[in-house]
Amino acid sequence: MKGVNRTKLIILQPSPNHKQGGSCFTRSFSVFAKHHRHPLWLVALLSFTFASLLALLNTSTSRPANVPASSVSQSAGEVEKPLPAAVFDALVDYAAGSTSPGKMNEEDLRAVAGVLRRRAPCNLLVFGIGHETPLWRALNYGGRTVFVDESEYLVGQAEGRNLGLEAYDVAFTTTVRGTPELLAAARRQRRGDCRPVQNLLYSDCRLAVNNLPNQLYGVAWGVILVDGPQGQAPEAPGRASSIFTAAVMARSASCQVDVLVHDYDREVERVSSGEFLCPENLVGGTPRLAHFVIRAGAPTDEFCHNNKTSRVSWQPSPAGNSASS
Repeated sequence: MKGVNRTKLIILQPSPNHKQGGSCFTRSFSVFAKHHRHPLWLVALLSFTFASLLALLNTSTSRPANVPASSVSQSAGEVEKPLPAAVFDALVDYAAGSTSPGKMNEEDLRAVAGVLRRRAPCNLLVFGIGHETPLWRALNYGGRTVFVDESEYLVGQAEGRNLGLEAYDVAFTTTVRGTPELLAAARRQRRGDCRPVQNLLYSDCRLAVNNLPNQLYGVAWGVILVDGPQGQAPEAPGRASSIFTAAVMARSASCQVDVLVHDYDREVERVSSGEFLCPENLVGGTPRLAHFVIRAGAPTDEFCHNNKTSRVSWQPSPAGNSASS
C-alpha cells in the first residue's frame, strides 16, 4: 500500500547460549521496541548501546591475562585440586636426582615431599630459601606457599627466577652463640612474653619473629618447614627463633599443623625443637629432619606436657653448631 511507512522493526531476542535469568534487559528492550513506533536510527542506537554494555560485562567478568587461575579460583571460593600424582612424583624424582651443590639430600627431600603429598594444597610457610624453593612451591600447587629468609639478595634472586613467588626478607636478631641464654630467658617467661599461645606481632619475647608482614600472622598454616636461617657459625642467626615462632603459630591454629625441622642433627635445632615442639609431638623424620605434629587442643600454658624431660642442656662448640649444614 502506497504511503505506508515500511520501516522494519528490529527485536533483540536472548541468545540460547545465555541463561534466561541474564536476559532481562533484552526482553525489556523487545517489549519497548514492539509498543513504540520510533525511527530506525533510534532502534539501531539502542541496539549498539546494548551490545556495548554486554561486551563490557563479559570483559569485566573474564580473567585478566596476568592473574593466575589459582587466584581467581580461590577468590571464587573454589578448592584447587592437588597436583596429579604422576607430575608430583616426576618433580620429586627430578629434584632428588639433582647434583646441585647445597641441595637437600634425597632422604630428607622425600620426607618433606611425603608430608606435602598428604597435606597439599595447603598454607605452607618455609623458613629459608634454597635449591628446593621452586619444588616446595610446585608440590603445594593450588595452595599458598610463603618463604622467609634473612638474605635480601637470595629473596630477590628467587623472585627473579620464579615469577609470582611470595617471599620476604626478615632480620633475625638472635645468634647461635646466644642460644643457651635465649632458651633460659624463654623458660623464665613461658607464662609471660614467651608463652605458647600469643599474638606474635606484638610479642616482646626475644625469640619471636615479629617483623613479618602483618597479614602472615593471621594465616592458618597447615605445614611449616624450618630450613633457615643459616646456623653454621657462632654469629649466624641460628634457628631457635624460627622454631619458637613455628611452635607458637602451630599452637595458635585451630587444626593440626605439621612442623618440619631440617638439620635436626645440629645442636641448636635439636635442643630448640625439644624445648618448643616437644618430644611427645615427634612422629617421624630422618636423622637430619624431624617431623612434629601439633594437634588442636595442645597445652596453652606450656609448650610440652613435661618440660623437665624435654630440656637438653648444651653448650655450643667454638665452631658454632656442631653439625655441618
